[in-house]
Amino acid sequence: MKVIHILLLTTVLGAVSAADTRAQTDLETAVSHLQFRSIGPALMGGRIADLAVVEAKPQVFYVGTASGGVWKTVNHGTSWTPLFDEQPNGSIGDVTVHQANPNLIWVGTGEPQNRQSSPWGDGVYKSTDAGNTWTHMGLDETKHIARILIHPRDPDIVYVAAVGDLWGPNEERGVYRTRDGGQTWENILFIDEHTGAIDMAMDPGDPNTIFAAMYQRRRTGWGFNGGGPGSGLYRSTDAGENWIELTEGLPEGDKGRIGIDVFRQDGNVVYALVEADARRAGGGRGGRGGGGGAARSGLFRSLDRGDTWERMSNTNPRPMYYSQVRIDPSNSDRIYVLGGSLMVSDDAGRSFRSDGATQIHVDHHALWINPNDPDHLILGSDGGVAASWDGTGHWRMFDNIPLGQFYTISYDMRDPYYVCGGLQDNNPWCGPSNTRSFHGIRNQDWYETAYGDGFWTVVDPTDSTIVFSESQGGNMNRYDLITGEKTAMRPITGPRADGDTTKAYRFNWNSPLLISKHNPSTIYLGANYLMRSRDRGMTWEEVGGMDLTKNIDRDTLMIMDVPGSEPQMSIHDGTSTYGNLTTVNESPITFGEIWAGTDDGNVQVTVDDGATWENVVDNIPGLPERTYVSRVAPSTHAQGRAYATFDGHRNGDFAPYVFVTEDYGQSWRSIAAGLPNGWSVNVITEHHRTPELLFLGNEIGVYMSIDRGEHWTRIKGNLPVVPVDDLAIHPRENDLIVGTHGRSAWILADVTPLEHLSAELLIEAGQLFPQKPVTMWAQKGDWPFYGATYSASNPPRGALIRYYVSDYQNESNPAGDSVAQEAENEESAPDSGGFSLTIENAQGQHVRTLTTPSSDGINEVVWDWRYDAPYEMNEAPNEGGGGFGGGPPQGPIVLPGTYTVTMGVGAQSYSTTVEIKADPRRPMAGPDRIARQEALMSLHTLAKPIYEATEAMERLTSQLTEASDLISEHDELPEALTTELEAIEDDLSAIQSELRTIRNNAGIADDIQASSTLPTSDQLWQVDEAWDAMPDLLEQLNELILNRLPAFYTMLDSEGVRPHPGDAIALPSRRGRR
Repeated sequence: MKVIHILLLTTVLGAVSAADTRAQTDLETAVSHLQFRSIGPALMGGRIADLAVVEAKPQVFYVGTASGGVWKTVNHGTSWTPLFDEQPNGSIGDVTVHQANPNLIWVGTGEPQNRQSSPWGDGVYKSTDAGNTWTHMGLDETKHIARILIHPRDPDIVYVAAVGDLWGPNEERGVYRTRDGGQTWENILFIDEHTGAIDMAMDPGDPNTIFAAMYQRRRTGWGFNGGGPGSGLYRSTDAGENWIELTEGLPEGDKGRIGIDVFRQDGNVVYALVEADARRAGGGRGGRGGGGGAARSGLFRSLDRGDTWERMSNTNPRPMYYSQVRIDPSNSDRIYVLGGSLMVSDDAGRSFRSDGATQIHVDHHALWINPNDPDHLILGSDGGVAASWDGTGHWRMFDNIPLGQFYTISYDMRDPYYVCGGLQDNNPWCGPSNTRSFHGIRNQDWYETAYGDGFWTVVDPTDSTIVFSESQGGNMNRYDLITGEKTAMRPITGPRADGDTTKAYRFNWNSPLLISKHNPSTIYLGANYLMRSRDRGMTWEEVGGMDLTKNIDRDTLMIMDVPGSEPQMSIHDGTSTYGNLTTVNESPITFGEIWAGTDDGNVQVTVDDGATWENVVDNIPGLPERTYVSRVAPSTHAQGRAYATFDGHRNGDFAPYVFVTEDYGQSWRSIAAGLPNGWSVNVITEHHRTPELLFLGNEIGVYMSIDRGEHWTRIKGNLPVVPVDDLAIHPRENDLIVGTHGRSAWILADVTPLEHLSAELLIEAGQLFPQKPVTMWAQKGDWPFYGATYSASNPPRGALIRYYVSDYQNESNPAGDSVAQEAENEESAPDSGGFSLTIENAQGQHVRTLTTPSSDGINEVVWDWRYDAPYEMNEAPNEGGGGFGGGPPQGPIVLPGTYTVTMGVGAQSYSTTVEIKADPRRPMAGPDRIARQEALMSLHTLAKPIYEATEAMERLTSQLTEASDLISEHDELPEALTTELEAIEDDLSAIQSELRTIRNNAGIADDIQASSTLPTSDQLWQVDEAWDAMPDLLEQLNELILNRLPAFYTMLDSEGVRPHPGDAIALPSRRGRR
C-alpha cells in the first residue's frame, strides 16, 4: 500500500538521516491499515454551520458542520454520507450548491460562529461531481469563511465572505471574487486587519447587486470584543467593482455583527440584523454578553435596496453567535430570526413569537425555506438538523448523524465497558462500547447524566451506577443510574478568613473534574483554586488555600486596543471568567503529587498533597507567556515525570507545544518535533504498560510516539479529519478511546501491536502480536423492523488477530544475493493476495486456516471462533445456501480454551496464543459443554457427505431428465429402457425424500449452536437419526452411481441413443476481398 511520506525533523539541528527517514516512513506504513470504530452517539448532532439544498430536488441537501465535515442526503435525511473525511480540514463555514448545475458545490472552511471552541479552516474547496471529489481552491489563510455566493448564470464567478482569523489580526479577510472558477482571486472589499465579511446576500433578480456585512471582532483567551468602527453594511451594484456603505436609518457609530437577507421576489426588500449596543463586562447572560435592554440593536428593513432603513424591532438575540435572518420566499412580511429559539414574525418584524421550533434542540444557525413550498423548512442548530413540512408546526429531528462534539472522554470497568463524556451544548452522556445485540450500538443505548453543555464526566470506580458530571462553569452533579436522580454539588464560597463574603470562585467553561486514583471517595474540581471533596462531593475544601492562577484582572487587558473595562459589543461572550484551572491530574504512583494547569498559563505542582504549590511554567523553554494549558499528564511509570501540552491558538499562535519533565517541573524539554505546525495540541496520554508509547490529540486527529515523543506518527486509518479533544486508554481492554469534537466517539481496538513497534521490528519479515483474552458473548436480537434507525457497529464477533508483515528485507536484498535467497525474499514479501494463519487447540489438533491480507504493516483478521468449514462449495450458494441454515457452510464454534495461532512468512514462523472464554452469564458444567460440542462436531463431520449427496442428487436428476427426453424422441426403443428409467427415478425420489429428512435432522446444528446449554433429548435424537440413516442412504445412492446408472447408459448406448451434439456450424463466404 502506497503512503504519503512525511519528512520529520530528527535532530535539534533539523538534519534528517536517510535511516531515520526510512524508519519514520516504515512506521507510517506500519499503522496505515489500523481502523477506528465509531460508536456514536447520533441522537444529538453537533453544531451546524450551514445548509445547501437542491431546490429542484429538495430531498437532496448538504450540511456543513462546525467541526464534523460536510454531509449529504439524497432522501430527505433518511440516510447520510460524509463527503469531506479525506480533506485536510473538517470545520465548515459555508456550503453552497449551484442551482442551475447541482453538481457544482463550493465549501468554505472555518466556522464563523466566534465560539471559544470554533476550529479554523484552510480556505475554499470545489466539487464538480456533487461532492464525490474535491479540489482545494485557495484562500488558505482566511481561517473562517461565512458565506459563498455563486453567480446564477456564470458559475465561474464566485464571491466569498471571509471573516478572517478569530484570534488575531490578518489581512486575508474581506470579500473575495473569482471570475475563473477559483483559479485566481481578488479581494474586492477590505476594511482592515481586524475586520472581515460575516455575511453576504445577492439580489435574486440582479446578480450584480451584492450586500456584504463587514464585522470587526476578536476573541482571546480572556474575553471577546465583538465590534468596532470596521463593522458596517455595504452594497455593490456592479458585481463588486465598487462598494458604498449603507448608513441611512442604521445605527451610527461602532457596530458588531450584521446578518442580511434579500426577498426572493423583490430585491428592493432587504432585512438586516444589526448589533450596535456596547456593554461593560458582566452584562448579559452570565458572561455571554448580549441580553435585554438593547437601545440601538435590532431588526431593520429597507424597501429601496438598502438606501434607507427602518428599525422594525429590537429583536437581535445574542448577535455574536447567531445574527441570521431569513425572509419567507413568498411573503416578505414573514420573517425568521435565528437564536436560542426560532423567532417568527408575520408583520414584517414588528413583533415576534419564539415558538417556531419547539421540542427540538435550541441555538439555531442555519435555515433553508423551500421556495416552492414555504411550509417546508430545514433548520440547523447546536443539536443537529431538523425539518418541518407544516410551517414550523412540527419538526422531525434527524438523529442519525454522529456529529457529537465531545470535550472529554472517560470509561468505566463494566464488561462491556461504557464510554462517558461531555458534549458541546448536548449534556454529558454514557454509552456502551459494545452491546449484546445483533443490531449494534443504537441511540437508546446511551443515557444522559446531567444537563447543559457537557464536560468532564467520570464514573465512580467502585460503583458504575454513580457518575459525576460537570456542566459549564463548575456546575457539577452526581447522577444515580438506578434512580435517575441528579444531585447538584457545585462548591460555593462561604465567609473567608478576611471577612470577604462576596468573592466567588472562578470556574472555566470546561472545569476539570477528577476522581482520585488513590482514594475513590476523593474528588477534585478545578476553579481558580483546586477544590477537593473527601466525601464524594458532600463537602469541599480548597487544596492549600491558594489561587493557582495569575489572578489577572481581565478588565486591564486589551482586545483590539480596547481595555476590558470599556464598553464593547458582546463583551466576553462565551468566556465567563478568566484565571481558572483547565487541567488537573494526580500522579497514579505517588500519593500527594498533583498537577494543575490554568487558562492564563500557569503549571502548578504539589508533592505534599497541596500543603505547598510551585509554579514551574517559567522553567519551560520557548513557551510564550500566558499560553493556555490544555493538559498535564503525570507519568504512570516514573516519579517526577510529567507531560504537558499547551494550546496557543487563543493568542493567535497555532504552533504545537508539547513538553516533558523528569524532575517535577524543574526542567523541561520540547517533544513537539514532527508534529504539524498550524494545529494546536489538546491532549496527551501515556500508555499504562509501555512508557515509550504516547498518544496525542490535536485539531486534526490522533498521533502516536513509540519513543516518548522523539518522533510522532499520525494514526489516520478511517478516522476523519476532526478535532480530538480527549483520549483515554481502557486499562483492561487496552482500547484507545477517542473523544472527537465533531464526530462523536471512536475506538481503536487493542493497541497491543503499537506497544511492540520498534525500529528493530520494522525490518523483520513479520510478527504475530500477543492477543488479549476474548469472551464469546452471546448476542440477542429484538424488534428487527427498525428501518433506517442509526446504529453503530459492535466489534466483529471473534478474536481480533493482529500481525505485522514487511517488505523491508525484499527491498534491501543486495544484488549479490543468491537466487535461492531472492526467491525466499519474494515469497516473504507481502502482496494483496494474502497468506494463511493456522490455528490449533491445546492438544495440537488443527482447528482453522485463515486466509489473511498481507499488506506491508500491521494487518488484522478476525477469527470467528469456528472450525474450518466442513467442505468447500463447488460454486457460490444460491438463495438457499450451502449450509443447513442457508448461506455458506460454517464450522462449529470451538470450546473455551487456549489456542495457538501460527503464521509463516518465508522461512520464518511466528506464533502466539489466544484465550477464548465462555460467556460468564450462562455457566455450563464441563461434561455438558463437552457433550454439546460432541454433538456439534458429529454434525460437522456429517455435513460434507450430506452436501456431496445433495450435489450428486442434483446431478443425477439432471442426467435422468436428459435421458428421459432422449427416450421420448425414439419410439422404437425397447420397453425395458423405459421401465428401468422409471425404476431408477422412483428409487432416486425415495433417496431424495430420505436425504431431505437427514438434512432436516442435521440442520439442528444451528439450534444447538445458538444456545449455550446441553442439547435437548430431542435434538440428540435428531443427531442420532441423521447418522443412523446416512449409511443406508449412501449405500443406495452409490449403488445408483456405480452400478445401475452406468448399466442403464450402456443399454442406451447399445440402442444407439446418445445426446445429439447439435447442428454443424457453417462458415459463410468472406465478402469484400479481392
